[in-house]
Amino acid sequence: MADDASRLFREAMALFPSGVTIVTTTDDAGQWWGFTASSFCSVSMDPPLVLVCLAAKAQCHPAFVAAERFVVHVVHPEHADLAVRFATRGADKFADAGFRPDEHGLPVLDRACVTLSCVTHAVQPAGDHSILLGRVERTWLGDDRPAVYFRRRFHLIGDVA
Repeated sequence: MADDASRLFREAMALFPSGVTIVTTTDDAGQWWGFTASSFCSVSMDPPLVLVCLAAKAQCHPAFVAAERFVVHVVHPEHADLAVRFATRGADKFADAGFRPDEHGLPVLDRACVTLSCVTHAVQPAGDHSILLGRVERTWLGDDRPAVYFRRRFHLIGDVA
């Protein structure tokens, strides 16, 4: 894409409000990996499938492409700093962040709006990203409202019925 077209596309995407997720997994050596994603959605109810997109250049890309499982955390505005940390290359992402290992050794954030434990269903290359498709095995619901990312800032959803 030409520079102007690329910039315009980036600006257009910033005008689309989306939820914010932190996605985690572990590699064969047991090391924890994670990233922040706003490209997340449900794909199917039967079976329950979700997708999340990960940049192919991300340090954690090889771990996620090889992973048998991953966890998607829908975060609330109090986790804005954590979401920024998980979007930062080279950051110590899990230090004092409130994660604990689940029964498979994957990092799980204790206070998330929604937590989805997934088995990798498929990985599909897509331009400069990979689409990770996960079959949801377990769902946890929290009480907090989720963060919304809009115009490169985190927002709280107002009153909803």
